[in-house]
Amino acid sequence: MKKIKYGVIGLGWFGEKHCEALAGLPNVELHSLCTRNSARLAEVGRTFGVTRQFTDYAQMLADPELEAVSVVTMWDQHATPTLAALKAGKHVFLEKPMASNLPDCDAIVAESKRSKGFFMVGHICRFNPRYAAAKQEIAAGKIGKIVSLYARRNLPAFVGAQVLPKIGPIIGDGVHDTDLMLWYTGAKIVSAYAQTVNIRKFKNPDLGWTMYRFDSGAVGVLEDNWCLPDTTAFQIDERMEINGTEGSIYIHDTHPNFSIVDKTGWHSPDTTYWPLLHGVRSGALREELAYFATCVAQGNRPTVITAEESREAVRACLAAEESAATGKIVHL
Repeated sequence: MKKIKYGVIGLGWFGEKHCEALAGLPNVELHSLCTRNSARLAEVGRTFGVTRQFTDYAQMLADPELEAVSVVTMWDQHATPTLAALKAGKHVFLEKPMASNLPDCDAIVAESKRSKGFFMVGHICRFNPRYAAAKQEIAAGKIGKIVSLYARRNLPAFVGAQVLPKIGPIIGDGVHDTDLMLWYTGAKIVSAYAQTVNIRKFKNPDLGWTMYRFDSGAVGVLEDNWCLPDTTAFQIDERMEINGTEGSIYIHDTHPNFSIVDKTGWHSPDTTYWPLLHGVRSGALREELAYFATCVAQGNRPTVITAEESREAVRACLAAEESAATGKIVHL
């Protein structure tokens, strides 16, 4: 089996998760790594046995052997390496959200159309079997026309504290459910109204509530709270309700499908997104990267999500953040 020579740009916590998942794929060779922190670069390189190490992604992308890359930098640093990789003809898997502003999103969408490389944004929930099953049921007409959606994606305060200096909950987590709502309804969001609360005085608020109106007439509500008590037994409280004219769908993930009680208390570890299975990083992260790698290997452009769909999720979330800042309904 030919192995795709694959690189990772950005080696923070999630960049390392990408390395773990990629290292477990039979048709992928973890070929090269890039981050500006030379000590971190050496550390991750040792962990995965990767000797091609770069602090400059331009040098990494100049390697003709390299075929595909994951861009796992911070969201406000997505555009430049992504555009460079696409211009170099590499296949690019970009972590969500696509970018921190619409001009960057537009530039990425345009370059993805010109590039000979394939492009995909990592909207991991589309590879969660429960959300994918919901899409199948909706497409089969099981619940009729969607009239309302509610999503909840809440995290303990210690997790929020790590990321709130860099990104807020509406775009940081709400982009997942915004994308799902757009996917399920097949409609466009025409207005957004949001409210936020800043408790701990980070750069971004601790929680946000968003209401969308779709051009189909449906209403969607998002709850994104990044300040649950640190004693919360699970790292994510994730739910969705989809109501149609002929039925409803209920998704409850990831708590409480697996729980452990020990001397420190009750814990409910992740079993969906990136759990370890027999020593291999598995779950929805592996599934989406495996899908992307297979598309590259077979010469088929990814279709589970398009660049334009990812841009629309960012556009809606940015409108919600603008609404929270101004106190007004924002029309898209």
